[in-house]
Amino acid sequence: MPSVPAPWGEDAAAMMTTEHTHPPVDTIIHGAVILDGEPARFTPTTCDDWLAEAGGTVIARGRGSGWQGLTTSARSQVIDAEGAYLAPAYVDIHCHGAGGSSAEDGESGLADVLGVHRRHGTRALALSYVSDTIGGLCDSLADGARLAGSNAAVLGLHAEGPFLSPDFKGAHAPEVLQAPTPEAVESILAAADGALAQITMAPELPGAFDAISRFASAGVSVAIGHTAVGYEEAARAFDAGARILTHAFNAMPGIHHRAPGPILAAVEAEHVTLELINDGVHVAPAAARMLANLTPGRIALITDAMAATGMADGRYMLGTLPVQVEDSVARLVGENGSTGSIAGSTLTMDDAVMRAVTEVGMSPLEAVQAASLVPLRALGLIGDDEHSLLRVGMPAEYLLLNADMSIRAENMAR
Repeated sequence: MPSVPAPWGEDAAAMMTTEHTHPPVDTIIHGAVILDGEPARFTPTTCDDWLAEAGGTVIARGRGSGWQGLTTSARSQVIDAEGAYLAPAYVDIHCHGAGGSSAEDGESGLADVLGVHRRHGTRALALSYVSDTIGGLCDSLADGARLAGSNAAVLGLHAEGPFLSPDFKGAHAPEVLQAPTPEAVESILAAADGALAQITMAPELPGAFDAISRFASAGVSVAIGHTAVGYEEAARAFDAGARILTHAFNAMPGIHHRAPGPILAAVEAEHVTLELINDGVHVAPAAARMLANLTPGRIALITDAMAATGMADGRYMLGTLPVQVEDSVARLVGENGSTGSIAGSTLTMDDAVMRAVTEVGMSPLEAVQAASLVPLRALGLIGDDEHSLLRVGMPAEYLLLNADMSIRAENMAR
């Protein structure tokens, strides 16, 4: 299918892709501001962007009145966006569950997980697994690999552990945490069968640098997280091939003026993407603003959502650990029944994006790209030179957003 190199080109450029080459359009959306494309070329001065799709694919896009010349049929929809934002549907590269189910539940819980997040704007996600024994994790990854191979809404798999620091374990069972060995690394790669997209590790553990190199050479995006690592060793890990900081600020040393820690090491490594749980609980808005200002275009909004997402407050499980959710905040339950560390979240991506604009100060384009383009880059699913997910020839999976970034309508593959 022909493409338009510059998605913000004139109507004539977009029309060239439709003339005599496509059936009547299924949907035309006009009168919008399309939040997609290279930031330097983004000029939302007027609400006259339009997009046309047929058969689930973007077939034309432009600005002005050119949409009126497209071929339509009796079943074609023509939607006046009335100034709304039109954005690529979101992706989530760190998600443990929703709807009462977790990644570990496999196929029996997948519909619940995907259904909740789809209702909140997420078209695809990585299934994240909490730390387990190597045998238990491999069983989960093998099951997840089958799901990833048969469901386009599963971007891949994310092993959050078990190569984590016991001092920053968060909601991971301490008895299964271990240092990486070559045998364990090879077992994980074999079980995932090419579907492992990301693994979170603590680089200070014995054997970690060999593991980082092996995972990176296998095409896995290595993330640094749940770690006691300092600035220098974190910088070495990023130089060695790590490319993501797992939920920045959480489960790692903070920033100190004499001990900058892994956060500033990630800030200075320009190839590194920094995950952010933007629920206003895990990271205060002021800290999130600082991070966004330091690393423009490198923040990936994630949910770190667990089974309680989309459910009522109450008792849930995260892996083998009991969790109590009160006022939508999940915390581990101690032996005496008291609550302790934050245990994942009940965040959804639409809320994360809204907060990114209203509390963090991101522009609407920056916030949308932090929930779509940037995380896809972090997993190597698109190139660093790609800036558009709604260009001609791409899947027509999009959201119509109100001025406050809430979702007005969505179009996603079922």
